[in-house]
Amino acid sequence: MSRVRRWILPIVLVGISLFLLVQYLSAGVQPGQWSYSELISHAQAGQVKEITIAGTSGVATDTSGHKYNVSLPSDQTLTMADELKADGVNVQFQSSTDLVSLLIGFLPNLIFILLIGGLMYWSYRSVQRGQGQAMSFGRSKPRLMTPQRSPVTFADVAGVDEAQEELREVVEFLESPDKFQALGARIPRGVLMVGPPGSGKTLLARAVAGEAGVPFFSISGSEFVEMFVGVGASRVRDLFAQAKKASPCIVFVDEIDAVGRQRGAGLGGGNDEREQTLNQLLVEMDGFDTDTHVIVIAATNRPDVLDPALLRPGRFDRHVVLDRPDVRGRRAILDVHVRDKPLAPEVDLDVLARQTPGFCGADLANLVNEAAILAARAGRKSIAMKDLEESIYRVIAGPERKSVRISDEEKHIVAFHEAGHALVMHELPHGERVHRVSIIARGSALGWTLSLPGEDKHLVGEVALHEQLAGMMGGRVAEEIVFGHVTSGAEDDIKKATLLARRMVTQWGMSERVGPVTMGENNELVFLGRDLGERRNYSEEMAALIDEEVRRMVDEAREVARKIITERRPTLSQLAERLISEETVEAEELDRILQQARPRLAAAATS
Repeated sequence: MSRVRRWILPIVLVGISLFLLVQYLSAGVQPGQWSYSELISHAQAGQVKEITIAGTSGVATDTSGHKYNVSLPSDQTLTMADELKADGVNVQFQSSTDLVSLLIGFLPNLIFILLIGGLMYWSYRSVQRGQGQAMSFGRSKPRLMTPQRSPVTFADVAGVDEAQEELREVVEFLESPDKFQALGARIPRGVLMVGPPGSGKTLLARAVAGEAGVPFFSISGSEFVEMFVGVGASRVRDLFAQAKKASPCIVFVDEIDAVGRQRGAGLGGGNDEREQTLNQLLVEMDGFDTDTHVIVIAATNRPDVLDPALLRPGRFDRHVVLDRPDVRGRRAILDVHVRDKPLAPEVDLDVLARQTPGFCGADLANLVNEAAILAARAGRKSIAMKDLEESIYRVIAGPERKSVRISDEEKHIVAFHEAGHALVMHELPHGERVHRVSIIARGSALGWTLSLPGEDKHLVGEVALHEQLAGMMGGRVAEEIVFGHVTSGAEDDIKKATLLARRMVTQWGMSERVGPVTMGENNELVFLGRDLGERRNYSEEMAALIDEEVRRMVDEAREVARKIITERRPTLSQLAERLISEETVEAEELDRILQQARPRLAAAATS
């Protein structure tokens, strides 16, 4: 229907143009005009071929085919006709009330009237649609999903077993509420899914839509907020009105922190559009109407900025946490994503799961997709293990930039820098195993050293953190020892080391002089979700002490790295030369080079 309306105006304009063109062309061949005496004289001269008489007017045609309009006397029509016949003129009579003639004569005018009427009707409809859009500005337009439109089920989601169980209970309650109501259980009003980006919150919501068998309304939190005050609240009311009509149903609000941030903080006071929208949402979720079976599922990765009234029981009764998966979860996620992809026989998903600690579901999906792209680019019919391993490096550090050309001097500096990182990390007893060292540029880095933990860790000890600092400083120390000067290549290492040391002092209580206290509080600009600054709740003397402790930790880490590199100077050169010739050294060859000269040090950095 919208396509038809789109063509109405062009059709009307073309019709009017054609009508005017026909009128113009026909105006050039209009009949001439004769008087009655001229008609008689031309007839007597034998120059009139025929005449058609209609009442007191007629149309005469001369021998050359030209037509002339003639006004005739009303009382001499018959006599005139006889005289014209005597002069050899073919006389014909036509009734003046002939309906067909009238219609033919009126047809151009009728067409013109219809075209003008059509144009006016189209203009009226346009105005009506504009008014309708203005009136519907406050209406909500959620996406209604059904099991047919959402083929994703719980079988397509892995690594979040506990979250699945929580949401499976919601689905079961909607399918058979009597089972729970018989024991006095009431339906949960809301479920809040919390987790880092890429942990599978939206995918899990789609699986709920596929499993529920009830109407599933999906909308983003940002779709409620507009520049006009009151529009967001109106859309919330309209959304829940639609949901109540389709009850029992599920309403999914993605990125609810866009509308659910704390009230009375930041800019705007209490009368801004976002706060009115949040107030309406609070009323709809737990107002006077408690008989409707509408369950709200929301997702966010910023639960710390949500309003406390939104998080209380009665609104979001359950908080489901989706964390980054462990090794078993990653293996299950990989099984889901490789389900429809051809794998080479040597592919070992257990090895990949161990090599990807810290990866979330989105990272693993991207990993498998990148591997498929690499295999297709190489012309292979199946995905090989080397494709999957290369995709790990692409996800972590970005694609290789082999087009970057650096001088031989810079290449030597980068090689010794990365060799210093690898050597120090390898020698420390609590250090993570180095899997690859490369001087091929990836992303913004000219070289990189990849180390991955052998197992998932949820707690990191103080000794391991000091060893991480030493590993970060290994590249800069190698430059100092080998070349006698340093370059700007250690900028990112210094930044990371300083940040880690400051967190150890101010947040984790790992400084004896400062003690186990938290120093500093972050003031957040709630509308932006960023740190506006740190509010110092400590004195200037304590600030100086914190700076001293941070400096001490970084200096001690640098000395540990200096000791290791000085003692293993030949090994450093051997690894750097291998990097210069091969550009990349894998874990097996790296272990062989680093273990040739002497075994690993028995002791490492101390706090």
